[in-house]
Amino acid sequence: MSDSYILAIDLGTSSLKLALVSVRGEVAGFTTRTLSISYLPGGGCEQDTRDWWTAICSATRELVEKKLVPVDDIIGISCTTTWSGTVALGADDQPLMPCIMWMDSRGAPHVKKLFGGFPQVEGYNLPRLLKWIRLTGGVPGLSGKDSISHILFLKNERPDVYRATKKFLEPMDYLNFRFTGKAAASYATITLHWATDNRDLSKVQYSDALLGVLGLERDKLPDLLPAGSVLGPLRAEAARELGLSEKVQVVMGTPDIQAAAVGSGAVRDGEAHLCIGTSSWIIAHLPYKKADLFHNMATLPSAIPNRFMLTNEQESAAGALNFLKDSLLFPEDELATAMPADVHQAFGAMAARIPPGSGGLLFTPFLNGERSPVDDRSVRGSFVNLSLTTTRAHLVRAVMEGVAFNTKWLFGFCEKFMGKRVEQLTIIGGGARSDVWCQIFADVLDRPMRQVKDPVMANTRGAAFIGANALGRLKFEEVPDLVPIAKTWEPQPAHRKLYDEHFAQFLEVYRGTSKVCAKLNKAQESTS
Repeated sequence: MSDSYILAIDLGTSSLKLALVSVRGEVAGFTTRTLSISYLPGGGCEQDTRDWWTAICSATRELVEKKLVPVDDIIGISCTTTWSGTVALGADDQPLMPCIMWMDSRGAPHVKKLFGGFPQVEGYNLPRLLKWIRLTGGVPGLSGKDSISHILFLKNERPDVYRATKKFLEPMDYLNFRFTGKAAASYATITLHWATDNRDLSKVQYSDALLGVLGLERDKLPDLLPAGSVLGPLRAEAARELGLSEKVQVVMGTPDIQAAAVGSGAVRDGEAHLCIGTSSWIIAHLPYKKADLFHNMATLPSAIPNRFMLTNEQESAAGALNFLKDSLLFPEDELATAMPADVHQAFGAMAARIPPGSGGLLFTPFLNGERSPVDDRSVRGSFVNLSLTTTRAHLVRAVMEGVAFNTKWLFGFCEKFMGKRVEQLTIIGGGARSDVWCQIFADVLDRPMRQVKDPVMANTRGAAFIGANALGRLKFEEVPDLVPIAKTWEPQPAHRKLYDEHFAQFLEVYRGTSKVCAKLNKAQESTS
């Protein structure tokens, strides 16, 4: 039934992507909007929710007014958004402050205090650690970037906001609230509040024991529904602002990681995908519950019924290239006129001119700390082995290779977690548009990389598939045949030895700089 369409909304960190996608995954129209983000002292990171809604309404009306499909053929809305964000909704149904984003680490001291005490394992009190693993499958990260850390930050440092909050909502759940007036969260979305019993995926529920330890009131948290739930039709006011019919059904949706896992086409057990967006991750669906707290990975509820999903995240991937562009090579205040029209295409051409190894230059992408396979909020990025012969092209390729080395570090622990060799990875996200980068990943990981066609559309395509499934128009087992592969990049054996040597030095750089960064950042925080 290709004449029915889902409005798929992908709210990312730096941009909104919005598409009209048929229930068979065919994209009829696509548009984007840029979003700004605010970085605050002490590890703060916030975004204005009003900008989200303005962008969504503008983008939707753009597609509707183009008359790409009859408006009556748009049967559903399905959202995917950044995960581990916190919107404090007040009694008047308006946010009390900007959304606290997934990069915000201000809650770290309160998480560490909560899990302190003897005996300890990796910074966690052992009895509490075991309690959390048994019920949730994981534990709040000590970096302070999970949703629960945001709430603890507000409770301890912004008690006025905490008291006035009616509901704490993830970004996706806030958008669904704007669409329908219903404050609900999916089994998948709520996970990073670390307050739910996830042992039975057919009935995830809040744990009174965990809520008691966290000191949270149940009535400040949303009701829980399966990821494939249909929340209901659009509110009349929302329909008018979007230019859509009030008959359009709003599907619960999932966070970006779960949507990407579906949109990548790698939905069978044990198949893995690599996403290279602002951040990055390696994900695989699995039929069992497991946790690796030493490397900040666990199986959490996925968008597919009765399936868990190996979950992890690395803080900086394509975001490191943006940092290179905006802060080092082409800052707006000085060299904007020198910036190429398509800077990322130019970066690809520059990197292609440099042989593997970047002339001995090494980059570590820890620009905002790291989550996996180490949970380290203080470590920072670096260029190592700069010389008078280093060029801009060397810097670009070193960044690409450094992100790939970081991925290799994580990939080894992912394979150990699954107890099997992953024979190939599907690659998605903005970074997957770069042929040079796809080849670098294949060479560094020593695995074929399946480059999805239109890889930046994976999240929106996944959101559409989830919406189509919820509305009875698609089965998840059909998804692999609906995701086209543009090209498969094979590892080049000639680069194996060099990249293995550089990877070993990459690990040495982390070990050598992590304590230095911690001391420098502690000193900086004490003076700010």
